[in-house]
Amino acid sequence: MYIYNVTINIDETVHEEWLTFMETHIPDVLNTGKFISAKFTEVLVEEDMGGKTYSIQYTANSKEDLEAYYKEDADKLKAESLKKFGSKMLAFRTELRIIKEFYPTNVSD
Repeated sequence: MYIYNVTINIDETVHEEWLTFMETHIPDVLNTGKFISAKFTEVLVEEDMGGKTYSIQYTANSKEDLEAYYKEDADKLKAESLKKFGSKMLAFRTELRIIKEFYPTNVSD
């Protein structure tokens, strides 16, 4: 599985409007059919540049699904964000491949 991670720093002057926008944007990305889930998280480190920083982690079943998203959907969805928030938003994207997931085991005395 793969994670498409989008980290965004949003200017405080549009922060609340952006949070509202994300309530529809994240489902729009999921509705492309290329991802199976998304996590929307706040980064808890204060940035020197100000603003608030968030990470959205979209999980895809395969590299092919991720590539299809880039080819078929990404430009349109990015353009919507840029049109609305432009220079008030700084984003960078990373791809992660899940090697293995670990879970706690119950240890009894």
